[in-house]
Amino acid sequence: MSPDKLHDECGLFGIWSHPEAANVTYLGLYALQHRGQESAGIAATDGDNFHVEKAMGWVADVFGRERLRRLPGSRAIGHVRYSTAGSSNLRNAQPISAKTAHGPVAIGHNGNLVNAEELRRQLSQEGAVFQSSSDTEVILHLLARAEGATLVEQLALALSQVRGAYSLLLLTRSSIIAVRDPAGFRPLSLGRLGEAWVVASETCALDLMEAKFVRDIEPGEVLVIDERGLTSYRPFRPRERLQCVFEYVYFARPDSVLWGRNVHVVRKALGHQLAREHPVPADLVIPVPDSGVGAALGFSEEAGIPYDSGLVRNHYVGRTFIEPSHGIRHFGVKVKLNPNREVLSGRRVVVVDDSIVRGTTSRKIVKMIRAAGAREVHMRISSPPIQWPCYYGIDTPTRKELIGASHDVREIQRYLAADSLGYLSLEGMLKATGNDPHDFCHACFTGQYRVGFESPDRSQLQLFEA
Repeated sequence: MSPDKLHDECGLFGIWSHPEAANVTYLGLYALQHRGQESAGIAATDGDNFHVEKAMGWVADVFGRERLRRLPGSRAIGHVRYSTAGSSNLRNAQPISAKTAHGPVAIGHNGNLVNAEELRRQLSQEGAVFQSSSDTEVILHLLARAEGATLVEQLALALSQVRGAYSLLLLTRSSIIAVRDPAGFRPLSLGRLGEAWVVASETCALDLMEAKFVRDIEPGEVLVIDERGLTSYRPFRPRERLQCVFEYVYFARPDSVLWGRNVHVVRKALGHQLAREHPVPADLVIPVPDSGVGAALGFSEEAGIPYDSGLVRNHYVGRTFIEPSHGIRHFGVKVKLNPNREVLSGRRVVVVDDSIVRGTTSRKIVKMIRAAGAREVHMRISSPPIQWPCYYGIDTPTRKELIGASHDVREIQRYLAADSLGYLSLEGMLKATGNDPHDFCHACFTGQYRVGFESPDRSQLQLFEA
């Protein structure tokens, strides 16, 4: 992934009652690799023994045959991570496990708690010892200290103290528990694989193993999967939905179904709306691959301008590469993207991307396309300008690093050296989702943080802005 893109936080997968639970979880995490590339982990149990294996790296690098053999049992949960709270090291890899009054528990978390630092201070003053800097461990400490006759009661009490975004999977010896926060920031879906129950952050993970999608876990729902089947609890006070609209714009895989709509279809709708709002005479529409493909197709269809692959992506680039000592201009971008001169030369080109964060990569792309012979380069972005950091589970630069926060569209256009620049409007983006526009969080575009920060010293904001 580009360092000039926003990064999603985590991916979750769990399966109940399958003879190869760890192997299937490995496959599920493989399908969710786009949601986190820093670490991967799996917890599994056969009802008696409890095992956790995790390491830094991509799923295929972390889990070989030998490691998977150390995870026996018919129930498992897995996690891929990209850090948003807590540093990038093995201590913060998930699932995180602990012993509780109800036996061992492993937990995986997708999201971010806006009052994690406040809770961490309180817990530390009460004697809690933290092994990591992850906000997920805060949930585990709250769970261990909560009173209640059942684990579900303890969990509800623990989560009533946190604010922010969380989709959770918990594994015990006798159950898997799936939870979404009352606002429903992050996706979580329930599926069926034969007699087994499956839970995943995205439906593309269900598709890989030919599991049938059943339904979304609802905002504020605590779903227990055990020998009795499914039991749903609603322990939290209902509130407005705040689904992350950026899941549609960029994060989710295009083959996933998210909140009732196929992601690729939504991205094409974003492109249709973008073409209506910012038409331009041109010979060719090209995407910035891969995230700009859907919107570029939609733009092409709406504008009646041919679509082609003007930028070719190298899909075999690892997380790091060695740059030659004698520098090549724009090396970091060129190693991932290469302009197709035969397609671009002499043409008026519309370049469609999902977003602009700092602007440095977009600037290099425009220059590469011009160097390949394009007569004109028009940038079109299938979302509004990103002006604010996200505190609900996305790794976002500080506000001063966001080019949309300090420059208007005309200034950004000049910086990119593009012939024109057009962003999709907020209203157009929300309309294109096909869902109720009031159901989405769009704080990164508007600064409307509808789950607030109540710490008097705003320490949580300082954590992200440091």
